[in-house]
Amino acid sequence: MNKLVVMKFGGTSVEDAVAINRTAGIVQGRCDKGLAPVVVVSAMATVTDQLLAAAAAAGQGDREGALAISARLRNRHVETAAKLVSAEGISELSRYIEAEFASLEEVLRGLAAVGELTPRISDMIVAEGERLSSRIIAEAFRHRGLDAVHVDSRTCIITDAQHCKAVPQDALIEQRLKEYVLPLAAEGRIVVMGGFIGATEKGVTTTLGRGGSDFTAALVGGALDAGAIEIWTDVNGIMTTDPRVVPDALRVKTISFEEAAELAYFGAKVLHPATILPAVKKNIPVLVLNSRNAENEGTRIISLAPHCRSPFKSIAVKRRLTIIDVVASRMLMSHGYLRAIFEVFDRHKCPVDMVSTSEVSVSLTVDSNEKLPAIAADLSQLADVKYEGRKALVCMVGENIRGQQGIAARVFQAIRHVNVRMISQGASEINMSFMIEEDDVEEAIRSLHAEFFNDPDPEIFDVEAVRKIEESIG
Repeated sequence: MNKLVVMKFGGTSVEDAVAINRTAGIVQGRCDKGLAPVVVVSAMATVTDQLLAAAAAAGQGDREGALAISARLRNRHVETAAKLVSAEGISELSRYIEAEFASLEEVLRGLAAVGELTPRISDMIVAEGERLSSRIIAEAFRHRGLDAVHVDSRTCIITDAQHCKAVPQDALIEQRLKEYVLPLAAEGRIVVMGGFIGATEKGVTTTLGRGGSDFTAALVGGALDAGAIEIWTDVNGIMTTDPRVVPDALRVKTISFEEAAELAYFGAKVLHPATILPAVKKNIPVLVLNSRNAENEGTRIISLAPHCRSPFKSIAVKRRLTIIDVVASRMLMSHGYLRAIFEVFDRHKCPVDMVSTSEVSVSLTVDSNEKLPAIAADLSQLADVKYEGRKALVCMVGENIRGQQGIAARVFQAIRHVNVRMISQGASEINMSFMIEEDDVEEAIRSLHAEFFNDPDPEIFDVEAVRKIEESIG
């Protein structure tokens, strides 16, 4: 079904009754164009964090604190549902919401008594956000006259048993989606599913990790050979940099899968890195769109983007990083030394962002986390170890950076007043990265944006939007 379009709506796009009604209007617009939407929704904004807080409180024995959070969430979901569904239709939905919260509170009481929060219990608790939102939204769509049907994602998104960041089982997912979802879409019905959540083959609830709703949308789109995957969020698409830092940042109209994945991994929060992978396999275009400004064309992510006369498409930043320096005289070139270092990170399941080596030392960057002391202790068995926190990785993405003469000189001339701690260029044709102090990030980004986006290519960047703003100010 080439008319099939997978539409993922993030937490801010379904945060309350007003946002959900707006989402229903967007979905209706796709139906009016003859498309067949499959809708994937996140939990309502902030709900996931609150469920995690409730789980943490119960795990520490704070029964009353956990139940208080649950009560607030119960009221929010009941009140939102009441604004979306008629008085006649609300009773069944209210019973569902009440039953879900009764089950949740039973789990929280048991957890508070035992005092041990396991990954499996955490997944069971946090999955409630998407289970509730998807059911409420399906009912809201029906109330608006859309032929919507709710499908529990756990029947289709089959994963391994690795809780909190489960690995999807692609073949099983494709089989289940073609069994449960495709026939409904073929009948013209709008399937509504929760993102982020899945289950093992035995039916045990799992989650795909933070940002996993994007991943769900891509898995569904890939398995069903969708014509497009739309990621609806609260910004106009991928921007040249964070507009909160650079107010005149530009919307990127078109970008390649490879460039978008690089940006997503290195801190651009619009998109989850894993979103790209299933889409790349099937060559399905991904669109990043704004649910608060549905007329905007957003960003189109395709396999081969048009040539851009500007060297860079966007600047991303990954904050809260730590540099680990491993120093061992005369050891670096010895056989197996580097392997031993990376085995430490593998053992602690800690990904490394950047690596730099010299004659006697290896410097690596990692997300700052609670595992650092244990990692440093293991590394100290091999060599002397130091680590420095509060670092940030600036990542500049564009096509064929490696082949353009003088680019590095321009970059470092633009930030000559900023101390650069580590540099990576050449490992990727489309990425130049460097490490600086977190406090220097905003100044560095403003300087780089002024240098490289002062004459933007109108084929790639939304120059017209800037012109209209300037005219309105003038």
